[in-house]
Amino acid sequence: MDTDSYDLPTDGCDEGADEAPAAVAEGPIEEHERLAAVIESLLVAAGQPVPLARLVDALDGPGRREVEAALDHLATRYEAEGRGLRLVQVAGGWQVRTPPEHGPWVRRLLGTKPPRLSRPMLETLAIVAYRQPCTRVEIEAIRGVDADATLSTLLDRRLVRLVGRKDAPGRPLLYGTTREFLEVFGLPDLAALPPLRELGENAELLLEPDLTVAPEGTRPTAAEPGASADAGPPEPAPDDGA
Repeated sequence: MDTDSYDLPTDGCDEGADEAPAAVAEGPIEEHERLAAVIESLLVAAGQPVPLARLVDALDGPGRREVEAALDHLATRYEAEGRGLRLVQVAGGWQVRTPPEHGPWVRRLLGTKPPRLSRPMLETLAIVAYRQPCTRVEIEAIRGVDADATLSTLLDRRLVRLVGRKDAPGRPLLYGTTREFLEVFGLPDLAALPPLRELGENAELLLEPDLTVAPEGTRPTAAEPGASADAGPPEPAPDDGA
């Protein structure tokens, strides 16, 4: 911004609270601190990740650069002072959270247990996250087992969602991850997913556009014996009259 100060909205019960707030008279340092304090209030009140653009709109004055600087200031201050809060970038927005190491006391107070995901759920989530949008058949081809029950549970927990239908015979349903998925795993966006090489052997299957299920296991269609990298699509299976 070109000016040294800007107006920030207030929320209170004082007379004239609905009127436009007067311009801030403090200097740049006090102004910066006040902006950070207001943003802190907004994030605590929201209780969920708030996108930067939404913060800028709510503040109705400071620009993106000023808001980003205030967010960085808050995050640094929380860490430096060893506070019981952390400012994190998650699920496409900013959120005030308690540190993971304080989890046992928070759960004891609230009487809750940490959400637990079974191995089948984690495997299915990994496939959907890296391959999305993908079909149930593709998930089952990679995992080698039926995925109906697992997908149903993940849908109920709002970790995956239906994103449409594939333009293929039968128009199978397509699955993708949700914002809740990003929140649970503390990811700002899907680009923050770990590299495939960290997922172990055969992880590259998650990104293959076409898979073949054979008795010896699932493999990329182009990797079939005799196939070459520039080979065209495989011939359709002969109609056996079934």
